[in-house]
Amino acid sequence: MSDTLPLLPTSIVGSHALPGWFFWAQEGIKQDKFGRFDLRELYNDAVDLAILDQERAGVDVIWDGEMRRHNFIMGFYSRLTGVETGEIPRKLGPYFYDANVLHNIVGKITAPEGLGVVEEFHYLRQRTTRRLKAPLPGALTLLTATVLKGGYADKESVVADLVTIINKECRDLAAVGCDFIQIDEPAFDSWFRHTPRLVVDIFNKTVEGVNAKIAIHICFGNQAGRARNPRSYAPFLKYMDDLKAEQFVLEFANREMSELNVWRDTLPERELAAGVLDVKNYHRESPEEVATRIRQVLKFVPPEKLWLVPDCGFNQSPRWWTVAKLNAMVAGTRIVRAELGV
Repeated sequence: MSDTLPLLPTSIVGSHALPGWFFWAQEGIKQDKFGRFDLRELYNDAVDLAILDQERAGVDVIWDGEMRRHNFIMGFYSRLTGVETGEIPRKLGPYFYDANVLHNIVGKITAPEGLGVVEEFHYLRQRTTRRLKAPLPGALTLLTATVLKGGYADKESVVADLVTIINKECRDLAAVGCDFIQIDEPAFDSWFRHTPRLVVDIFNKTVEGVNAKIAIHICFGNQAGRARNPRSYAPFLKYMDDLKAEQFVLEFANREMSELNVWRDTLPERELAAGVLDVKNYHRESPEEVATRIRQVLKFVPPEKLWLVPDCGFNQSPRWWTVAKLNAMVAGTRIVRAELGV
């Protein structure tokens, strides 16, 4: 992949900001005011805008903004058998992790028609000549919004079936020409602290036999700009080398670029996609601020191993602000490329 990309490639983590009209349209969807063709037009238009925003900003490797998914992972549950919509634990007050709908596991989980990521890739491939990266959630992350009510003896058994489903989706993506797949696992943190070897095994089985470049995105959550877990990669360091991933997508900007030194000491031979945009801060970085962060990363990571990304997805962000952030990321990257003689 790298042979057709510039030094210090830029990319996104996955989700793009939803257009303002999309939120209004969602109310119409709830009221059953959209037909099948209307929904197709709605989602296609949203994807086209996400593509346009990324292309205009000059991002090198893009995705469709996850416009066809609902709030990162919520749209996937409707594609699974054995899962029923459950309660929303808290409906009053500020929007937070406990204000999301839970899904009850009541029987064996399967995905008869897949997770839909192959269809996303097909549409996107027809709409852009940019290099593509397909992000999809890992099994532990898909488990987070569920409650085990039946069908399985324990959560580990649920995870095993989710791994099978995700692995098939990855294999199907590779079979249709997707050569770069990213597994999103913000749920790694809590599992790593208790069963690290199990987590390594779960991830490696997820990507087993997938003929594509594999990235793993490990973050600490971003619900309304707030993290879900303690914000340190220290618990993972001992086990990261065992993960079958060529690239690690990690957040740094919102943590004041801390723990960069651990990369040099832990995984110097792997690629690092370093978060240089703070998506949890209303502040809009200037290109020079981004360039300063990139220079900090380059003290620990060789340029040929470094990619530049936002800290996390933009699902929780307004579109105008997201576009400004992406423009700054690309412009800041170009400053540093020029300093490196590119």
